[in-house]
Parts: sequence; structure tokens; C-alpha cells
Amino acid sequence: MTQPYNHTAIIGAGIAGLACARALAAAGRQAILFDKARGPGGRMSSRRLPEATLDLGAQFLSVRDATFAAAVEEWHAADCLAEWPTSLWSAAEDGWHRHRDDLRRLCGTPSMSAVTRHLAEGFELHAGTRIERLEGDPRSWWLVDAEGGRHGPFTQVVLAIPAPQARALVAPHDTTLAEACAAVIQRPCWAAWVMFDTPLPALPGVDDDWQAVRLADPALRFAVRNHLKPGRGDQGESLTLLANLEWSETRLEDGPETIAEALLDAFQRGLPGDVALPEPSAMGAHRWRYAQPDVFATGEAINVDYRLSRNGLALCGDGWRGPRIEDAWLSGHHLGDALTGGSPAT
Repeated sequence: MTQPYNHTAIIGAGIAGLACARALAAAGRQAILFDKARGPGGRMSSRRLPEATLDLGAQFLSVRDATFAAAVEEWHAADCLAEWPTSLWSAAEDGWHRHRDDLRRLCGTPSMSAVTRHLAEGFELHAGTRIERLEGDPRSWWLVDAEGGRHGPFTQVVLAIPAPQARALVAPHDTTLAEACAAVIQRPCWAAWVMFDTPLPALPGVDDDWQAVRLADPALRFAVRNHLKPGRGDQGESLTLLANLEWSETRLEDGPETIAEALLDAFQRGLPGDVALPEPSAMGAHRWRYAQPDVFATGEAINVDYRLSRNGLALCGDGWRGPRIEDAWLSGHHLGDALTGGSPAT
């Protein structure tokens, strides 16, 4: 595939890559996206089963930054987002307590991937395309996929993928970027899903329509009822169970069924009172090998949340700023501004 010479390639169509593409497009620059998955989303992707739509990555987004808040308002106006959770709880030894704070939280509707699908509209996206290496030289880059296909040439290549994966691509061409990637630790996380034919039982002292709970179990940190998310009222009872990072590391090579059973047992242990769960009708688990940055990259203030070299290669994503969706979006957005506004390279 041959593209006009002034195009930018973005490897990774998650929230960071899409934010970068949008910033480029706003300045009149064209970006072409590549992703190994079947569609855009990254850790905002959703799993669709015959009985339900399940979010197995990010469950909601929160808003702190004013620039991100403006983008969120646009997504909200486009019916991609709705306020959720409105019934959030925290589990403790003496029972469950309602979690209250002033932080705004929103969930994609009818799934978290609705946001990334909206952001991908109008862009050329090569889904199901795993990029295995880069070829070329500064300002003339080609992308080579797993099938041997060559895409390019591009004047700029943005890698909006986890730092360990980015490192493998940039190492032959830029030792500074490779060393920066090596400084970012991205930890794994297991996410289980459980389907039920009957509703969950009532819990003492807890709203019948509770939506999510934070737990302090060594294995389990967060549980979500998918059918109580916006736009999913027609599906049956199901849970998403997010494991603790430390526990996920120790169980990284376990099978999905074993993981799902262990996390469901942890959820049962965290229920208040003498309450028994119904028998699940189906369950499974997904392993996020690079789920969350643990050691954030550092750098000069102007480039604190992305990396931009003088040879046409750039890096963005949550590993350069922080673990939230907001962090990943800001990283990509700031890099897009730098690519169009002439900010200095590292």
C-alpha cells in the first residue's frame, strides 16, 4: 500500500491513538490507524456474547482535566456516554457502604467501545493488522504487518501501544526511545465474567440495584453488574470481576476457567451477611498482559506524557502519564498538538 508522503501512521486504535488522530485531523493532517484487534478500543473494548455485552477492561471514565472534560461533553452530546455508576459501594469487614465523592464518572453506552467507535469515525483504520516491524529511515517509514504486507511511506509513525510492545518496534531505529520504553512497567490484570440465569439475591443494607463495588480481597478489587449499565436493560444478570494486579501477576499463566472460578469465590467472600450466589450459567476470563502502568516515564516538562524524536517516531499512551482513560487521552491529544504545533522533540 502506497500513501501520500505526508501522512502519519498510528499503531494502536485505543483511546490514546484515537486522541492523537483527532488532534492531527483538527489541524488538517491525515492519520491512518492500524490495530491488531478487530476494531478500535484497546482496553475500552467490549465482548459481545449472545446473552450480554460485557466490558472487560475499563468500566467507566472519570473527569479531572478541563481539556478532557470538553471532549467528554462532546461524546456525551453524541450519546456515547451516560452518568454511571450512580450506585457505587465499598466493601468492608462490617458490611458494604455507599461510596460518595464529587468525582464525575461516565460509562460508554451501550458499551465502553461506543466511545472509541465514535472517535474512529472518518478515519482509515486497518483492523486485524498486527505490525511486526518498521522499515525505512527518518521521514520515510514503512510498516510491515504479520502477513508481510507493507504500508507506507509515512513521514511520522506514532506508537500508541503498551511500552513493551513499542520497544520491540523502535529498538532497531532509536535507542533513546527504546530506553524510555524500558523504564515503563505495565502490569497485567485478569478480568473475569460470569453469567446467571437468575438475578443476584438482595444484600442486607444495600440497594437492590447496586451497580458496582470496590473490594479489599487479595484477589478481587472491583465488581460490576453489566446489565445495570446504560443501554443494557434488556440483558440478563452478569458480573465483570477485575482482579488485583499483584494477584494477576502470580496467576498470569493460569487458565481462564480457573481464574473465573477463583474471582467468583472472592466475590462470594465479599458479600455482606449470609448470602449465597445462584449457580452461574457461564463464565470465562480475559488476560490483559499490559493492563496498567506501575512506574510512569519521566522527562522534560513539555514532554512529560509523550515522547517525540527527531527521526519521525513518537510514543503516547497511559504509560507516559497515568492509568486512567483520561491520562491516555491526554497523552495522545498532547502528542497530536505537538506534531502539528512544532513542539520540540526529545
